[in-house]
Amino acid sequence: MVLFPSFVNGLARTVSLKKEKSRGKNEGRKVVKSLIKEARKNELLLSTSGIVKSSKGNNFACVFTKQGQKGVNQDCLIVWEEFGCHEDITFCGIFDGHGPWGHFVAKRVRKLVPASLLCNWQENLAVSTQLDLDFKMEEDMNLHRFDTWKQSYIKTFAAIDQDLKQQTGIDSFQSGTTALTIIKQGEHLILANVGDSRAVLATTSEDGTLTALQLTTDLKPNLPKEAERITQSKGQVFCLEDEPGVYRVWMPNGRKAGLAISRAFGDYCLKDFGIISVPEVTQRNLNPMDQFVILATDGVWDVISNQEAVRIVSSTPNREKAAKRLVKCATYEWKRKRRGIAIDDISAVCLFFRSPSPKYSNQLPTAKVVKLGC
Repeated sequence: MVLFPSFVNGLARTVSLKKEKSRGKNEGRKVVKSLIKEARKNELLLSTSGIVKSSKGNNFACVFTKQGQKGVNQDCLIVWEEFGCHEDITFCGIFDGHGPWGHFVAKRVRKLVPASLLCNWQENLAVSTQLDLDFKMEEDMNLHRFDTWKQSYIKTFAAIDQDLKQQTGIDSFQSGTTALTIIKQGEHLILANVGDSRAVLATTSEDGTLTALQLTTDLKPNLPKEAERITQSKGQVFCLEDEPGVYRVWMPNGRKAGLAISRAFGDYCLKDFGIISVPEVTQRNLNPMDQFVILATDGVWDVISNQEAVRIVSSTPNREKAAKRLVKCATYEWKRKRRGIAIDDISAVCLFFRSPSPKYSNQLPTAKVVKLGC
């Protein structure tokens, strides 16, 4: 593999010279493009259904996506092991498009987020290098790490939303996408969420039970904080009579749009009325009891609970097929629970933190099999 040890140092030098800042950014983008090309060559970057495994770490990821019954599949996903040639960093993302151009919006966001995030993060690291920060406690260092990623995410998402607005080949006025991504850096998870895809962690409790822990909030319009922002921007939040419990965002006249999430890329018809693309960024420090994390679009969570999803993944004999089985189970549940309603696109990423012991090969610890007909 080709490594780029001079990347951070090169960017650090450009930060101190304003007249060279633009040149430094261009060089950074070129390096990132090279990193992406190298990652694909070494099978460390995956953007279709399949598996990806780094030979230098314990992580293992499987992904699967299935088209629903509403037309073209507007879900897409990505996994990048050894993110930016950093052996201890994994990037995962899942995107759920909506509207007539939703599949184009989702694919463009998937393309732009990893590269832009990596550039912004490296620039922030360069600034930290120049400041020569001295951390007295590990807690301070962890806080700084999280803040560096958070600021990188906020800058990245804002720039990408502007990029979409300027794209002449993609109509994002009444189309958009959610975006849920995670960075696993060593034993730290950083999550950035826009929309209603969800991340769920499987962790082992003291009594040995595998338990589901939801790591993200489904950003729906009826959440108090989200509703307050929308109404203050003169948007409206209410349900239609034929959709009880499904809150949507509407323009002041109460007629146009009707978006069932409160944050999204695109959807410019509602950006003046409370819809934002600012990510909710959170973190979790992993411990030896944490086993894997599931990222999935609402096509899974609309019909399967967090605990059921964890049980499905953990009870799959071959973990290479865990994401596919979860999607298959969700499809079955759509047919069983929502007869007469078109099945949504369904996608999942399963990121495992530990290598299986040789005794169990690709199997996870034994768990109760879920009787879901899948």
